[in-house]
Amino acid sequence: MRVLVIADKPLLEELTSGGNNDSIQVEWISDINDLSSGASFDACIDLLFKNTRARIEWLNNLQAPMIIINSVIDTLDEIGQDYIRINGWPTFLQRNKVEATTLQEEQKSTAERLFESFGKKVIWTPDIPGFLAARVIATIINEAYITLDEGVSTADEIDTAMKLGTNYPYGPFEWSKKIGLEPVYLLLTKLSKSLERYRPSALLEKNLN
Repeated sequence: MRVLVIADKPLLEELTSGGNNDSIQVEWISDINDLSSGASFDACIDLLFKNTRARIEWLNNLQAPMIIINSVIDTLDEIGQDYIRINGWPTFLQRNKVEATTLQEEQKSTAERLFESFGKKVIWTPDIPGFLAARVIATIINEAYITLDEGVSTADEIDTAMKLGTNYPYGPFEWSKKIGLEPVYLLLTKLSKSLERYRPSALLEKNLN
């Protein structure tokens, strides 16, 4: 299987952290303009996906039988394409499990075999904003900012307490820096339209600038 991976180096390293076997041939680009003309692929994994008309047209012009996109916030229903959507936020692909969703049942077995080649197991979820893990981590980050704003403790102390208490690899402030505060904020804002508990804290919003 010939696979095109669109990613920056850190995300590529996360994807391939479990290794990859001889059943796949990976071509990596960080800029879609670097792709050789006439190239054909059995699958494309776009870890730098942006939900724009130009990006969707480019992906569709590849005519790859399977297109996998890193789209944590926007759902397939909103994107309107027969892609496979995964949670590829920074740090989440380090795990040996990948959260994914598709509206096409026939795509699942092929996607599972592909990710098995990278040493990862696919966990299928509903087509909802944030999947499951990103919702949880975004909420924890938001609560940490609320706690900091209330003067309960310092950011370093909150990070330490969370790592010791939950055995998470990062504290909430560390995690927000690795993911990027803007995507966390955008996910919380989207979720808060239907559930008030996700409303971003004032301090989190202030720290965007």
